[in-house]
Amino acid sequence: MEFLLLGFFTGLSLILAVGAQNIFVIEQGLKKQHVFLVCLICSSSDFLLIFFGILLFHYFHQYFNLFVEITLNVLLIIFLIYFILVKIKTISRKVSFNNEVGNISRIEIIFRTLGFTYLNAHVYSDTVFFLGNFSKNFLLDEKINFGVGASLASFVFFFVLGYLSTYLSKYVQNDKVWRQINLVIIFFMSLLTIFILNETVNIFD
Repeated sequence: MEFLLLGFFTGLSLILAVGAQNIFVIEQGLKKQHVFLVCLICSSSDFLLIFFGILLFHYFHQYFNLFVEITLNVLLIIFLIYFILVKIKTISRKVSFNNEVGNISRIEIIFRTLGFTYLNAHVYSDTVFFLGNFSKNFLLDEKINFGVGASLASFVFFFVLGYLSTYLSKYVQNDKVWRQINLVIIFFMSLLTIFILNETVNIFD
């Protein structure tokens, strides 16, 4: 249960941000255009990439030596520090959405959603590299629970974001709300950075 919750909150911290994909989902929610399809594609894609990353690191973890282990941990720490710095910069960033409604076909929305998902480098760094790397020392059942938790966070986040955008429009377009969200994410990611740093130091013991 603890790894399910860890996966859920870790996945939520990574995905809960004002990025191109999330803005696109919010806009479709505000326009009420193919909301279910957009949310399903985004969350299902996260599910596939999360477990791809977890299984990838699970398989190759057998071949890791001390040098590879330390290198991956250092890269993970660098990624987290970069992630935190980006969040700090976005605290003062203005949020804007395109609320203009236009005709768009189902095929077009599928390609747009896939583009915002798979052409976004952050999707791979967050799901495949970060979550896969972070869970590499867990037992297999712990990894599965961690992956399920992270995937569940994506499904909950995207569907809530898409369907409640209309009702939450005054909040999702409020810079103060996003600022508070980013502060919580910075705090949580700082704790994860300390945890991984401690794990790396313990390798030498």
